[in-house]
Amino acid sequence: MTLSKFGLREWGLSGLAALILIAGFILLAFRYAPITGFSLALFVFVCWLALAAFFRNPCREIPADVQQLLSPADGVIKDIGVISDHGIETFAGQDTLRIGIFLSVLDVHLNRAPSELKVDFKHYRQGRYLDARDPNCAKENEAMTIGGTAVADGFKFPMAVRQISGAIARRIVCPVEIGDKIERGAVYGMIKFGSRTELYIPVSKDFEVQVKVGDRVFAGSSVMAKINR
Repeated sequence: MTLSKFGLREWGLSGLAALILIAGFILLAFRYAPITGFSLALFVFVCWLALAAFFRNPCREIPADVQQLLSPADGVIKDIGVISDHGIETFAGQDTLRIGIFLSVLDVHLNRAPSELKVDFKHYRQGRYLDARDPNCAKENEAMTIGGTAVADGFKFPMAVRQISGAIARRIVCPVEIGDKIERGAVYGMIKFGSRTELYIPVSKDFEVQVKVGDRVFAGSSVMAKINR
């Protein structure tokens, strides 16, 4: 397990500050008040560990079957349904199957590509910061959507992933650009801190959903859908 580069400013600068404080408290412990000094030093260290945990990047074993579409985020499946008002050019004029995932502040916050994807659509939407469990958050909250042509075992199809901020999450990180190619299971972005992530795939008999509402999923390793071809 490593710490994500997307949180370098947060865990890096806070780590430096923590080291300075810990050094000061240890000096206090040796010179004046051992119990107080060591207790404060331990408290600062635990606080830094808690912050750093938000940016953890655990190793994930990517399933070998490329016909399996992987989860783009860690969390719990909140809803699965067909929608038409999605605003995604990749699916212009088409209904899509949307699978929504809720991420709590305790989940890993990195996003991974469900399948190999060539990005031809990227759209940022300004918005509110409703709780990610609020049914209105999908339409009203700040969001970043990428979409394009996905490839699975030679089969090409449109796919999109949307990162949505929440009441606590106030920053979406998505450094990919139009024209980029993202490998299946690769980390491509992050939402800080709790949030919602949505996977969009075609409404077609070619896709068989493998999850249900309430399931816990893990980015890059849990299977969201399978291609039947």
